[in-house]
Amino acid sequence: QICLSLVKLLFYLAHSPLGSIVLLDFQPRQFVVVDGNLKVTDMDDASTEELSCKEDNDCTLDFPTKSFPLKCSVVGKCEGINEKKNLFNAYRYFFTYLLPHSAPPALRPFLSDILNATGDLRYGINETLKAFEKVLHLYKSGLYLQKRPLHLKDYISLKGFRTAEGEDYRCWPSYSHLGCLLSVHSAEEAAAICNSQSQCQSFIVTQQRTWTGRPLASFQSSPTDLIPDANAVVYIKRSASSGERL
Repeated sequence: QICLSLVKLLFYLAHSPLGSIVLLDFQPRQFVVVDGNLKVTDMDDASTEELSCKEDNDCTLDFPTKSFPLKCSVVGKCEGINEKKNLFNAYRYFFTYLLPHSAPPALRPFLSDILNATGDLRYGINETLKAFEKVLHLYKSGLYLQKRPLHLKDYISLKGFRTAEGEDYRCWPSYSHLGCLLSVHSAEEAAAICNSQSQCQSFIVTQQRTWTGRPLASFQSSPTDLIPDANAVVYIKRSASSGERL
């Protein structure tokens, strides 16, 4: 969410009515999150000036660990230098820390492609935004779940109940530090996640939604302490259930 919001901001800066705007002091401390969207707190160091040049050799974009040769345009400006400087700074300050984590395994290759392409500046901001929007579409639609075995058949569903809230085993990347609360596309995906975790014996798909509209599922090591709830369904592993418990 943070990376996508940043890319949308950089897309606007690259195509602003004033021309391509570069953030000269590009640091994480210059940004804040407001209602889930990244915003710049200080525009004092923003500039629309692009480096003047006479030949291509005048247009090297230098960073501490990498340098990129750019083209000198017919009007004597280094082509796309502001856009590319913003994008590489986004890569080194945000993408490298946030993109490799938290995504479902099936989506990680797409995010690795974005990471590698922006790290080498093979993508401009237009291509980067399209790549992010593609991943978002796959994530929201559940298309990344195609051709997976069915796991929900391994569970007994108890409609009208939920599990008692409290501390349980923890997982990464959980939305709660007290237990294992993850975003899922459906109960079927939640069952696959539960099967992949040795501690998990039951789960409930909650009414909570993430910024993409996906529900949150709570995974637990014990299916005991069931509480009546007309809007809830508890899924318990068949191997964990017994006549006494149910």
